[in-house]
Amino acid sequence: MKYIALFARILVGLEFVFSGFVKVVDPYGTGLKLQEYFEVFAEDLPGMAPFFHMLAENAQPLSLIFCSVELILGVALLFSFRMKITAWVVLLFMTFFTFLTFYSAYFNKVTDCGCFGDFLKLKPWDSFTKDVISMVFILIIFFYRKNFSIGEMGTPMVLISTIIAFGIGIYGLRNLPLVDFLPYAVGKSIPEQMKKPDIKPIISYVFEDKTTKTNIKSEEYLIDTLKYKYVSSEILNEKDLIPKISDFSLSDTSGMDVTAEAFEGNKFLLIIKNGKGLEGLDFGPMKSLLNKNYKKKVNPMVLSSLPVSELDEILKEKNIRFQTYSCDEKVLKTMARANPCLILLKDGVVMGKWTINNIPSKDKVQELLNN
Repeated sequence: MKYIALFARILVGLEFVFSGFVKVVDPYGTGLKLQEYFEVFAEDLPGMAPFFHMLAENAQPLSLIFCSVELILGVALLFSFRMKITAWVVLLFMTFFTFLTFYSAYFNKVTDCGCFGDFLKLKPWDSFTKDVISMVFILIIFFYRKNFSIGEMGTPMVLISTIIAFGIGIYGLRNLPLVDFLPYAVGKSIPEQMKKPDIKPIISYVFEDKTTKTNIKSEEYLIDTLKYKYVSSEILNEKDLIPKISDFSLSDTSGMDVTAEAFEGNKFLLIIKNGKGLEGLDFGPMKSLLNKNYKKKVNPMVLSSLPVSELDEILKEKNIRFQTYSCDEKVLKTMARANPCLILLKDGVVMGKWTINNIPSKDKVQELLNN
């Protein structure tokens, strides 16, 4: 039992560290997922709607705490830190998330639980299965918790991991994700990812053998209708057939599609997702950068999902006078974790991304464009 418990402790510890890290680097994205859960609960449990709406409004700080704690718990397991307490917290933590994944799968409410952030997407039932397997190992840890030896490095490593976890998370909220797993990350081409993959679908067919009255699976369509009856079919590699970016589109104020325009030459995309939190922000350095590079033929495009009148009011207040374009709110949340956010494109390739807290110099922009 000792070695089984040791294996379980290390395995779950590694899972928590990995899962916590890929989420804490992008706490904004995890916050969106938590917000989605809370909004679903508010709808399904109207009696507790005010409580869940309150949680939804505070999804970002809650995301930072959840992601950081998950990583810290992983380190605590790996270094056998106060296992009597750690085992309890890990059990409660996983019980909560197992409930969420079951709720998502059974009621088909949230199609992606966000277990591994944007690094790895799992189907609802796959996420639930993963959590159930993890619970088996966590229960082993829990029942053996009093017998684990005390790790000498537990306290300093937990302290260090706490500083690192919250440091990475706060950086991600104030700036941009330390590691970007999204299709709009620096170095990626948006138009290339919008193309349909050159992959053939892999189809699994189910036929009924009319003689034996049993179902059989086949990778080919059986044309002998006298012997076989078609029952159903399933595309096994459906995800691989979908472009990584399938919803990016821009339209001008007249409603005309101008998506291709963003991929021509050098562009600055100034993304303003909403007006929340913009009141006290100084847009001066950002405007200065846009104006200086406009002379260098880096054309600015203001992207937003806000109504034209509301966006115009914000731009007038900030004295920003560039052409505005409409884009889906969900797409903008994927493109830009911060509000506002500046993205530099060169023929559709993302060359740089910045928040208002780390605006680059004109020379830095030209250096990126010359690469």
